[in-house]
Amino acid sequence: MKQGEERKLLRIFIREDSMYNDRPLFVAIIQKAKDLQLAGATVLRGIMGYTASSGLAGKPMHLSEELHVVVEIVDNEANLDKIVPFLEETISDGLITVEPVYVVKSLKK
Repeated sequence: MKQGEERKLLRIFIREDSMYNDRPLFVAIIQKAKDLQLAGATVLRGIMGYTASSGLAGKPMHLSEELHVVVEIVDNEANLDKIVPFLEETISDGLITVEPVYVVKSLKK
């Protein structure tokens, strides 16, 4: 990914305890992104949150498995489109968003 380029940020909000084929769903998403050779992906763990269909989850400074994680993937739109069918198949309860981003600096291998 080159600096100074427009890209897309795909964000996937799922429960930390969501599973797919006997492993955490976020692990399966990261592996699929790697298999598809997407530019990179990161999982962020929430410490507190809520959704319209549930109450508050988590307490500050306490670990809980009822929280959400956010998987973030930045790449061009065509590459991100490759993972969408997998996400539609595997995510039954979550939120997926896409937004434009501008790459200021890209990490080197």
